[in-house]
Amino acid sequence: MNHELIHFSSPQILARAAAQHWLDELALLSQQDRPLGVALSGGRITQTFFNEVVDIAHKRPLNWGNCHFFWADERCVPPEDAESNFKLANELLLKPLQIQSRCVHRLRGEANPAETVAAACAELASILPTVGGAMSQLDWVFLGMGEDGHVASLFPNTPMDLWQSPDAFIVVTDSPKPPPIRLSLSLAAIAAARQVWVLASGTGKTPALKASLSPNGNTPLARVIKVRSASRIYTDLPGV
Repeated sequence: MNHELIHFSSPQILARAAAQHWLDELALLSQQDRPLGVALSGGRITQTFFNEVVDIAHKRPLNWGNCHFFWADERCVPPEDAESNFKLANELLLKPLQIQSRCVHRLRGEANPAETVAAACAELASILPTVGGAMSQLDWVFLGMGEDGHVASLFPNTPMDLWQSPDAFIVVTDSPKPPPIRLSLSLAAIAAARQVWVLASGTGKTPALKASLSPNGNTPLARVIKVRSASRIYTDLPGV
């Protein structure tokens, strides 16, 4: 089995456990003299996760100086927009933890999408080592899951050429949820990550998770699971 499924009784307990596990790993890896890369996502469960991370982190000493924050996806909106994933993370996680600006690498949703993606790919490559000389390796990619099984901004209707992109970030122009233009971490970058943790929580998402875990699943999350040797899924969804 190439995925680990961990069940919880509530979103709060799920978020607390994921936060604790991440900070435990961060405490170990931060002792290494190298940059660490984490890609963040948006979503309701992510808000709870951020709050739990901050609560735990304020009770224990942690070195955040070599931890660099990127985004798994972003809407093409300004950073102060309520729909911005950067705004969510900045207010609930980065500011409370006093993360240095040099370690924050947001996707500039207010700028030209193609130029933003090119700059983001270059920035990622300048900070994190590559895997086999091809793709920069993020240490953690945190993903949510939508009712249709989408992860990051990779949707069921995403064109095949984007799924197969060798670049770390891509522009998605036909998101089924507004706004239609989004910026997303690519499948190749997710596949190359050291760890991928999925926080699967929310009403009506059980069918999507079941389909994603099926050997014949074809949801975006199923594609992620299939291209990786291991993925971790935290869920409070019943019947999975």
